[in-house]
Amino acid sequence: MSNTEVASLVRGPTNLPLWHKTIGGLLEEQAQRHEGRTALVVPWQSIRCSFRDLQTRSEVTARALLAAGLQGGDMVAIMAGNRVEYIDFMLGAARVGCPLIVLNNTYTPSELISALERTSTKVLLIASSISRRSMTSHIEGTHQVQAAGRLRHLKQIVVLPPTKQSSRSLTVMEYHNFLESGDDVSNKELQAAEEKVKDTDVVNVQFTSGTTGLPKAALLTHRNILNNGRFVGTRMHLTSTDIICCPPPLFHCFGLVMGFLNTLSHGASIVFPSDSFDASLTLNAIAAERCTALLGVPTMFIAQLEKLASKPYQITSLRVGLASGAPVPISLQERLSRDMGISDVLIAYGMTEVSPVSTMMDVGDPKERKRGGLGTPLPHNTIKIVNEENSIVPRGTRGEICSSGYALMRGYLDNPEATNQAMRRDGEGVLWMYTGDEGYIDEEGYAQITGRIKDMIIRGGENIFPAEIEERLLQHPVVAEVSVVGLPDDRYGEVVSAFIRLSEGEKKPMIADVQRWVGDTLGRHKVPVHVYWIGQHGVADDFPKTGSGKHQKHILRDIGRKLLQKQGDEGKIQERARL
Repeated sequence: MSNTEVASLVRGPTNLPLWHKTIGGLLEEQAQRHEGRTALVVPWQSIRCSFRDLQTRSEVTARALLAAGLQGGDMVAIMAGNRVEYIDFMLGAARVGCPLIVLNNTYTPSELISALERTSTKVLLIASSISRRSMTSHIEGTHQVQAAGRLRHLKQIVVLPPTKQSSRSLTVMEYHNFLESGDDVSNKELQAAEEKVKDTDVVNVQFTSGTTGLPKAALLTHRNILNNGRFVGTRMHLTSTDIICCPPPLFHCFGLVMGFLNTLSHGASIVFPSDSFDASLTLNAIAAERCTALLGVPTMFIAQLEKLASKPYQITSLRVGLASGAPVPISLQERLSRDMGISDVLIAYGMTEVSPVSTMMDVGDPKERKRGGLGTPLPHNTIKIVNEENSIVPRGTRGEICSSGYALMRGYLDNPEATNQAMRRDGEGVLWMYTGDEGYIDEEGYAQITGRIKDMIIRGGENIFPAEIEERLLQHPVVAEVSVVGLPDDRYGEVVSAFIRLSEGEKKPMIADVQRWVGDTLGRHKVPVHVYWIGQHGVADDFPKTGSGKHQKHILRDIGRKLLQKQGDEGKIQERARL
């Protein structure tokens, strides 16, 4: 780097001091400050809780955990949809120092059991159903495995709503019985447990959505996630009069930290419109509660816009949207502004391991800066861009995005090798998270992402990132959703391939027209060689997604390879027929 070049290293502001509070401590403060003001609304459960209600309900849960014999550091787990008991359990566990493992609602019974084994969970709270999906096989499978001598740490399975499951070897409790079990825990016992909790203690265990091998469990502290949620709210210019609609799941940092802890930090209200995402129920909740902010990943926004196109909803109160999980094309931002009145769509960037937000836009940023990119580092965060030699590159140069600051996880549970691979110290002793994302920092200090390094398509030695091709395709008038991946090619190694879902009621265009649309603005090497339509024979009826709504590109690549193999086999049959 020359003397005239500026390094790709940007530090967030430090004018707002870090909080050294526990979640339980903040809850007590907010209950005293806001008392009967609405903190939480769950329309599908007909629930409305004040800040004082949250404190009272979480105290009942905390007593029940103590009655079960749990102590600070003992892990508990939850597998349920977005519901009031989820918040009760999280707050109750945080108050007495029990790290909460949030389990992905899409887990199979075997994945659930694996997570319980790896975390030494002592109490599991599980819903008997999530949306329309029965959890009976999960409950029975966990029961049977414990009876066979595994899951020796597990003391109780607590089920909500009530279930008739029971066993001699494993206590399967109804939720109301679990809560009643804490009646005999004294105030002195509860206070003693709460006084031991520190802001540096692990409070949340989040499994990463890995695509290979076992997901890793990130250990997050009170200081990590409480400050992160708070700083997200400052970028949204959140006040106690705001009402956030939160469709993202609570098992993900988006729902739990950027949603609930964000609102708790600012004394605002949060609405969970359904136990799992439902576009119609989300729109109903926005209209009924007059929500001022909407959270979501792009696929959620698209689904709501499609519903709005077919049925009128009274959406007049929204002022800000918060998006994460995938780039939000400018065309989608414009539709959200036009059709839902969201004047600012803010993009937050990060990963579970950084609690989860590293950089974010601000409502006060210039309009042109909010039309793309990742914003600037949150307070007390720093980002840098490094090359393959681990050297910081000049502004405007692409490289791997790294993050440092208070928000870095404690590490991966029982996996020091993976921890040391993901987080490394520089020559000055500063610890950095290596994200695996490629991006750059522009001249004004704003971050941009160009793609996931592992998703990069290498075509004949040229590096291609799917994001810019996806954004171009989403500008096409008939395209509703798209995902671009690399598929094998004998000549180039890999070629660009697109999976496309059409807007409702639209006719499928010619593949040549789609290719011409991309080629008009992007280089020839970025034009999709293969185009597949979601819903066509041999392709999935919908995009494979994680529980938080992200496209699972590894599954799309597998589907693409099978389609190519089938095309090759059919070609060979036709060739033999001609001979």
